[in-house]
Amino acid sequence: MKTKLSLSLVIVFMFTSVSIIRAQDPREYPANYAGAPRFKALVYYTPNAEEAHVKFAEDGVNFFKKLNYGKGFILDVTTDLSDFPYQKLKDYNVIVMLNTMPSSTTERAAFREYMENGGGWVGFHAAAYNDKNTKWPWLVDFLGGGVFYCNNWPPQPVKLEVDNTVHPITKSLPASFIAPESEWYQWYPSPRENKNVEVLLSISADNYPLGIKDVVNFGDFPVVWTNKKYRMIYLNMGHGDDEFTDAAQKLLFVNAFRWVVSQDKSGNPFEK
Repeated sequence: MKTKLSLSLVIVFMFTSVSIIRAQDPREYPANYAGAPRFKALVYYTPNAEEAHVKFAEDGVNFFKKLNYGKGFILDVTTDLSDFPYQKLKDYNVIVMLNTMPSSTTERAAFREYMENGGGWVGFHAAAYNDKNTKWPWLVDFLGGGVFYCNNWPPQPVKLEVDNTVHPITKSLPASFIAPESEWYQWYPSPRENKNVEVLLSISADNYPLGIKDVVNFGDFPVVWTNKKYRMIYLNMGHGDDEFTDAAQKLLFVNAFRWVVSQDKSGNPFEK
């Protein structure tokens, strides 16, 4: 008799609990589940680059595919940007460039029009490499005025410092952490000198001298920044197969991607 009574009480308790949960005010519910893909992303890379940059790109494609487990967004991957004129690019909330940039005049014009009309960009490492042979002045302005100046060699880990600890991209990161080995680009003039640029992370001066063969001894060394004239973020990481081995750095990548998407002029898709 006691057993049957206890079982009845358990059933009543469970039913009551479910009813209470279902009766919650939806505005107070902590989760926001997507009823459909929230946005569209295009990932672009080239297989015709130096081996370490191709390896990073391949790992990067897998990284973004994992972010799309459950089909939270529409993810397209391409190695040929000529297939994407502006009329197609404008359908994407964000373009991720893993190891290269637009090369032909037509591709560059389409990308520029995309960005100047509110497009989103997440660029890694070689996607921003520019020198006297690049011959694309708009790109220099887009990146905040900096041109490739020098780099360390061989790739190595570094201590990174967060410049802005309250930005949505960095607020969940440690104030400083050791990033996996990479080839680190230094820029001149430093993007920090541009009033439109907000630097989010920099290589700590504690790393100097930086390098074994090619040694960087001094200088301002920002590695993650945004040009506030555009919806963009640049991350200097992107060399080799260690870039996705560190939890802090992977969180940085997720935060950067999510932030660019959230700033879409049509509204934040994560709030829908």
